[in-house]
Amino acid sequence: MITFEIMENKEEKRRISRTVLESLPEWFGLEKAREKYITDSANQTMIAAFDGKKEVGFVCLNETGRDTVELHVIGVLKEYHRKNIGSKIFNQAREIAASSGYSFMQVKTVAMGKYPEYDDTNKFYLSLGFKEFEIIPELWGEENPCQIYVMHLETMKDGD
Repeated sequence: MITFEIMENKEEKRRISRTVLESLPEWFGLEKAREKYITDSANQTMIAAFDGKKEVGFVCLNETGRDTVELHVIGVLKEYHRKNIGSKIFNQAREIAASSGYSFMQVKTVAMGKYPEYDDTNKFYLSLGFKEFEIIPELWGEENPCQIYVMHLETMKDGD
């Protein structure tokens, strides 16, 4: 049975993010970027998914403005892909963001059409209800154009 927990301990946050992200080299293969996600996770809101005592996924939220929170990083162990765990972790994060008073959530990823793994990531975000906002080719370089997605959270405050 999969359970979800809001993590408070900074060392636990770093350990969980390291365990999951290092198992996903297709998305987190750049060591410098991966280490930044791991370091940043300690100071962000983290919701982790567990299968028994084994951490199988997590999401971190980061405030980017008074009304906006960013889905900073999300990861699920490969053997747990396609089992709705990513969607369930996200729904937990969305509820927390909305109840914390945020109106919008954003997420950044590599734009569709560059890499098959990121095409799957884009489809995942779209399936969650994110809408295309903007592509910024120069943010990460032309070889990795940054797609920004946004979601309005206000309806979540009404109990959706």
